Amino acid sequence: MEQNKIVANENFDWNAFENDLGVYDQSKETIEEAYGKTMSNVAVGEVVEGTVTEINKREVTVNIGYKSEGLISATEFRYNPDLTVGEKVEVYVESVEDKGGQLALSHKKARQLKSWDRVNEALNNDEIIKGYVKCRTKGGMIVDVFGIEAFLPGSQIDVKPIRDYDVYVDKTMEFKVVKINQEFRNVVVSHKALIEAELEAQKQVIMSKLEKGQILEGTVKNITNYGVFIDLGGVDGLIHITDLSWGRVNKPEELVELDQKINVVIIDFDEQKKRIALGLKQLTPHPWEALDANLKVGDTVKGKVVVMADYGAFVEIAAGVEGLIHVSEMSWSQHLRSAQEFLKVGDDVEAVILTLDREERKMSLGIKQLTPDPWAGIEAKYPVGTKCTAKVRNFTNFGVFVEIEEGIDGLIHISDLSWTKKVKHPSEFTQIGAEIEVVVLEIDKENRRLSLGHKQLEENPWNEIETKFAVDTVHNATISELTDKGAIVVLGENITGFVPAKQLVKEDGTTLKAGETADFKVIEFSKATKRITLSHSRLFEEAKREQIAAEKAEKRAAADATKSSLKKVNASIEKTTLGDITGLAELKAAMEKNK
Repeated sequence: MEQNKIVANENFDWNAFENDLGVYDQSKETIEEAYGKTMSNVAVGEVVEGTVTEINKREVTVNIGYKSEGLISATEFRYNPDLTVGEKVEVYVESVEDKGGQLALSHKKARQLKSWDRVNEALNNDEIIKGYVKCRTKGGMIVDVFGIEAFLPGSQIDVKPIRDYDVYVDKTMEFKVVKINQEFRNVVVSHKALIEAELEAQKQVIMSKLEKGQILEGTVKNITNYGVFIDLGGVDGLIHITDLSWGRVNKPEELVELDQKINVVIIDFDEQKKRIALGLKQLTPHPWEALDANLKVGDTVKGKVVVMADYGAFVEIAAGVEGLIHVSEMSWSQHLRSAQEFLKVGDDVEAVILTLDREERKMSLGIKQLTPDPWAGIEAKYPVGTKCTAKVRNFTNFGVFVEIEEGIDGLIHISDLSWTKKVKHPSEFTQIGAEIEVVVLEIDKENRRLSLGHKQLEENPWNEIETKFAVDTVHNATISELTDKGAIVVLGENITGFVPAKQLVKEDGTTLKAGETADFKVIEFSKATKRITLSHSRLFEEAKREQIAAEKAEKRAAADATKSSLKKVNASIEKTTLGDITGLAELKAAMEKNK
């Protein structure tokens, strides 16, 4: 009996058989075709929607309906930390089969392809979007929005100043797109805009309940050079530096610190501008009200210099209570000085109260009053006629201010510097800082003035000079200086004379020059004005005038003699006879010829 030969059916589907699918008789091609229809057709470079099937720390598995699932790096989903299994996501097909036979997908590229449209849409619709803060940059942060790197300015992170930017790195936050540069494809986002919208409603409620004098608790939000910003729970108020303390405040940091909770009082507010002026010092009584009621003018107080100015120093004798020491009250000296020469900030001083006005809260102080007034016994110490040494302090056109001692100044008038020398300006006679001998001429205690003299230390030489340089006396002198009006000549030690310009002409018609020595005649002497006027020209002009006068006198005498002879002849002719007429006529003619 021939044994039955068993032949395998190539088209037999063992899987279907084992699973009782009832397709034993279908061909392999039919089954593959049917299997292919169950999978989606994907193409490289296409953006499709997939379903998240698995999430771990490294990868996210996404099913797009292909024969295999794709793996995407978990870092591409950092912007969405709330991603869950089953969530639909868009992916970009990079490859249907990579080297490992795996479907290669990218969520980042899918986002980037549609990101620009979505960003513009978010701006137009004022949409709230999510973004991932990647890192810090100059002036703000870099945020991943739809796969685009957007800029988040530091001022747009929060309504309060940010002191540590790093705490926001690697965080996913909500944003609003506030600006897009279409040309350069730059995107600016803001987180602050979300907070402001929420706070605006709170501000309206808070502002409506505000009242002047109301005391509120707030948090120090920001400290500036001019004051402190306080967060009152959704609305900010400012404490100006002058309202922090009754005393002087150099820096607000001396009194408050960031995030500190403090009580403040509302001084004023503008509901429209949403500005609130706050005060801290107003919560405590004014120091002037607590000032000792027995304190009066003339009392001595102690304090510390808090402010310096050229005109004086402000001294704090108690917290918030200050007095001014004017520079004139720092020393008995009368010449001008700067307050910085006496005091500096931080000095502990003792002073006398000069004026006290509790209503105006003003006080003036003095420190010179702690030492005796040098003018108190001036008549006894420096009576008229006292000779002493003084120090030159200042010049004026009319004299020299000198200091005899600290607090006692005097004036030497320019006319009291020298008996003989004509001083045009005090600088010709002395110099600032030099010592000069003086004599007290007059005391004005009421006005604290001394009239001093220097020339009075010597006898007046003009009595002797008047005799020596009398009018018409001639003296040999040298020209020291030429002016428009004439020349100054030196007649002796500290004695000068003036020669008018027309009196400088020499006998040959030339003019004397500076440095030349010649004889001069005194033509005028004034003891009252101490002026000696001289002339060189007079010396030869008078001799010429005398010579001319003598010649004229001689001619007049000769003429008189001729006239007398003629009279005699005429008288003789009248007495002669007619026959002598011819001889007399000849004689007359001869005489007239000799005339």
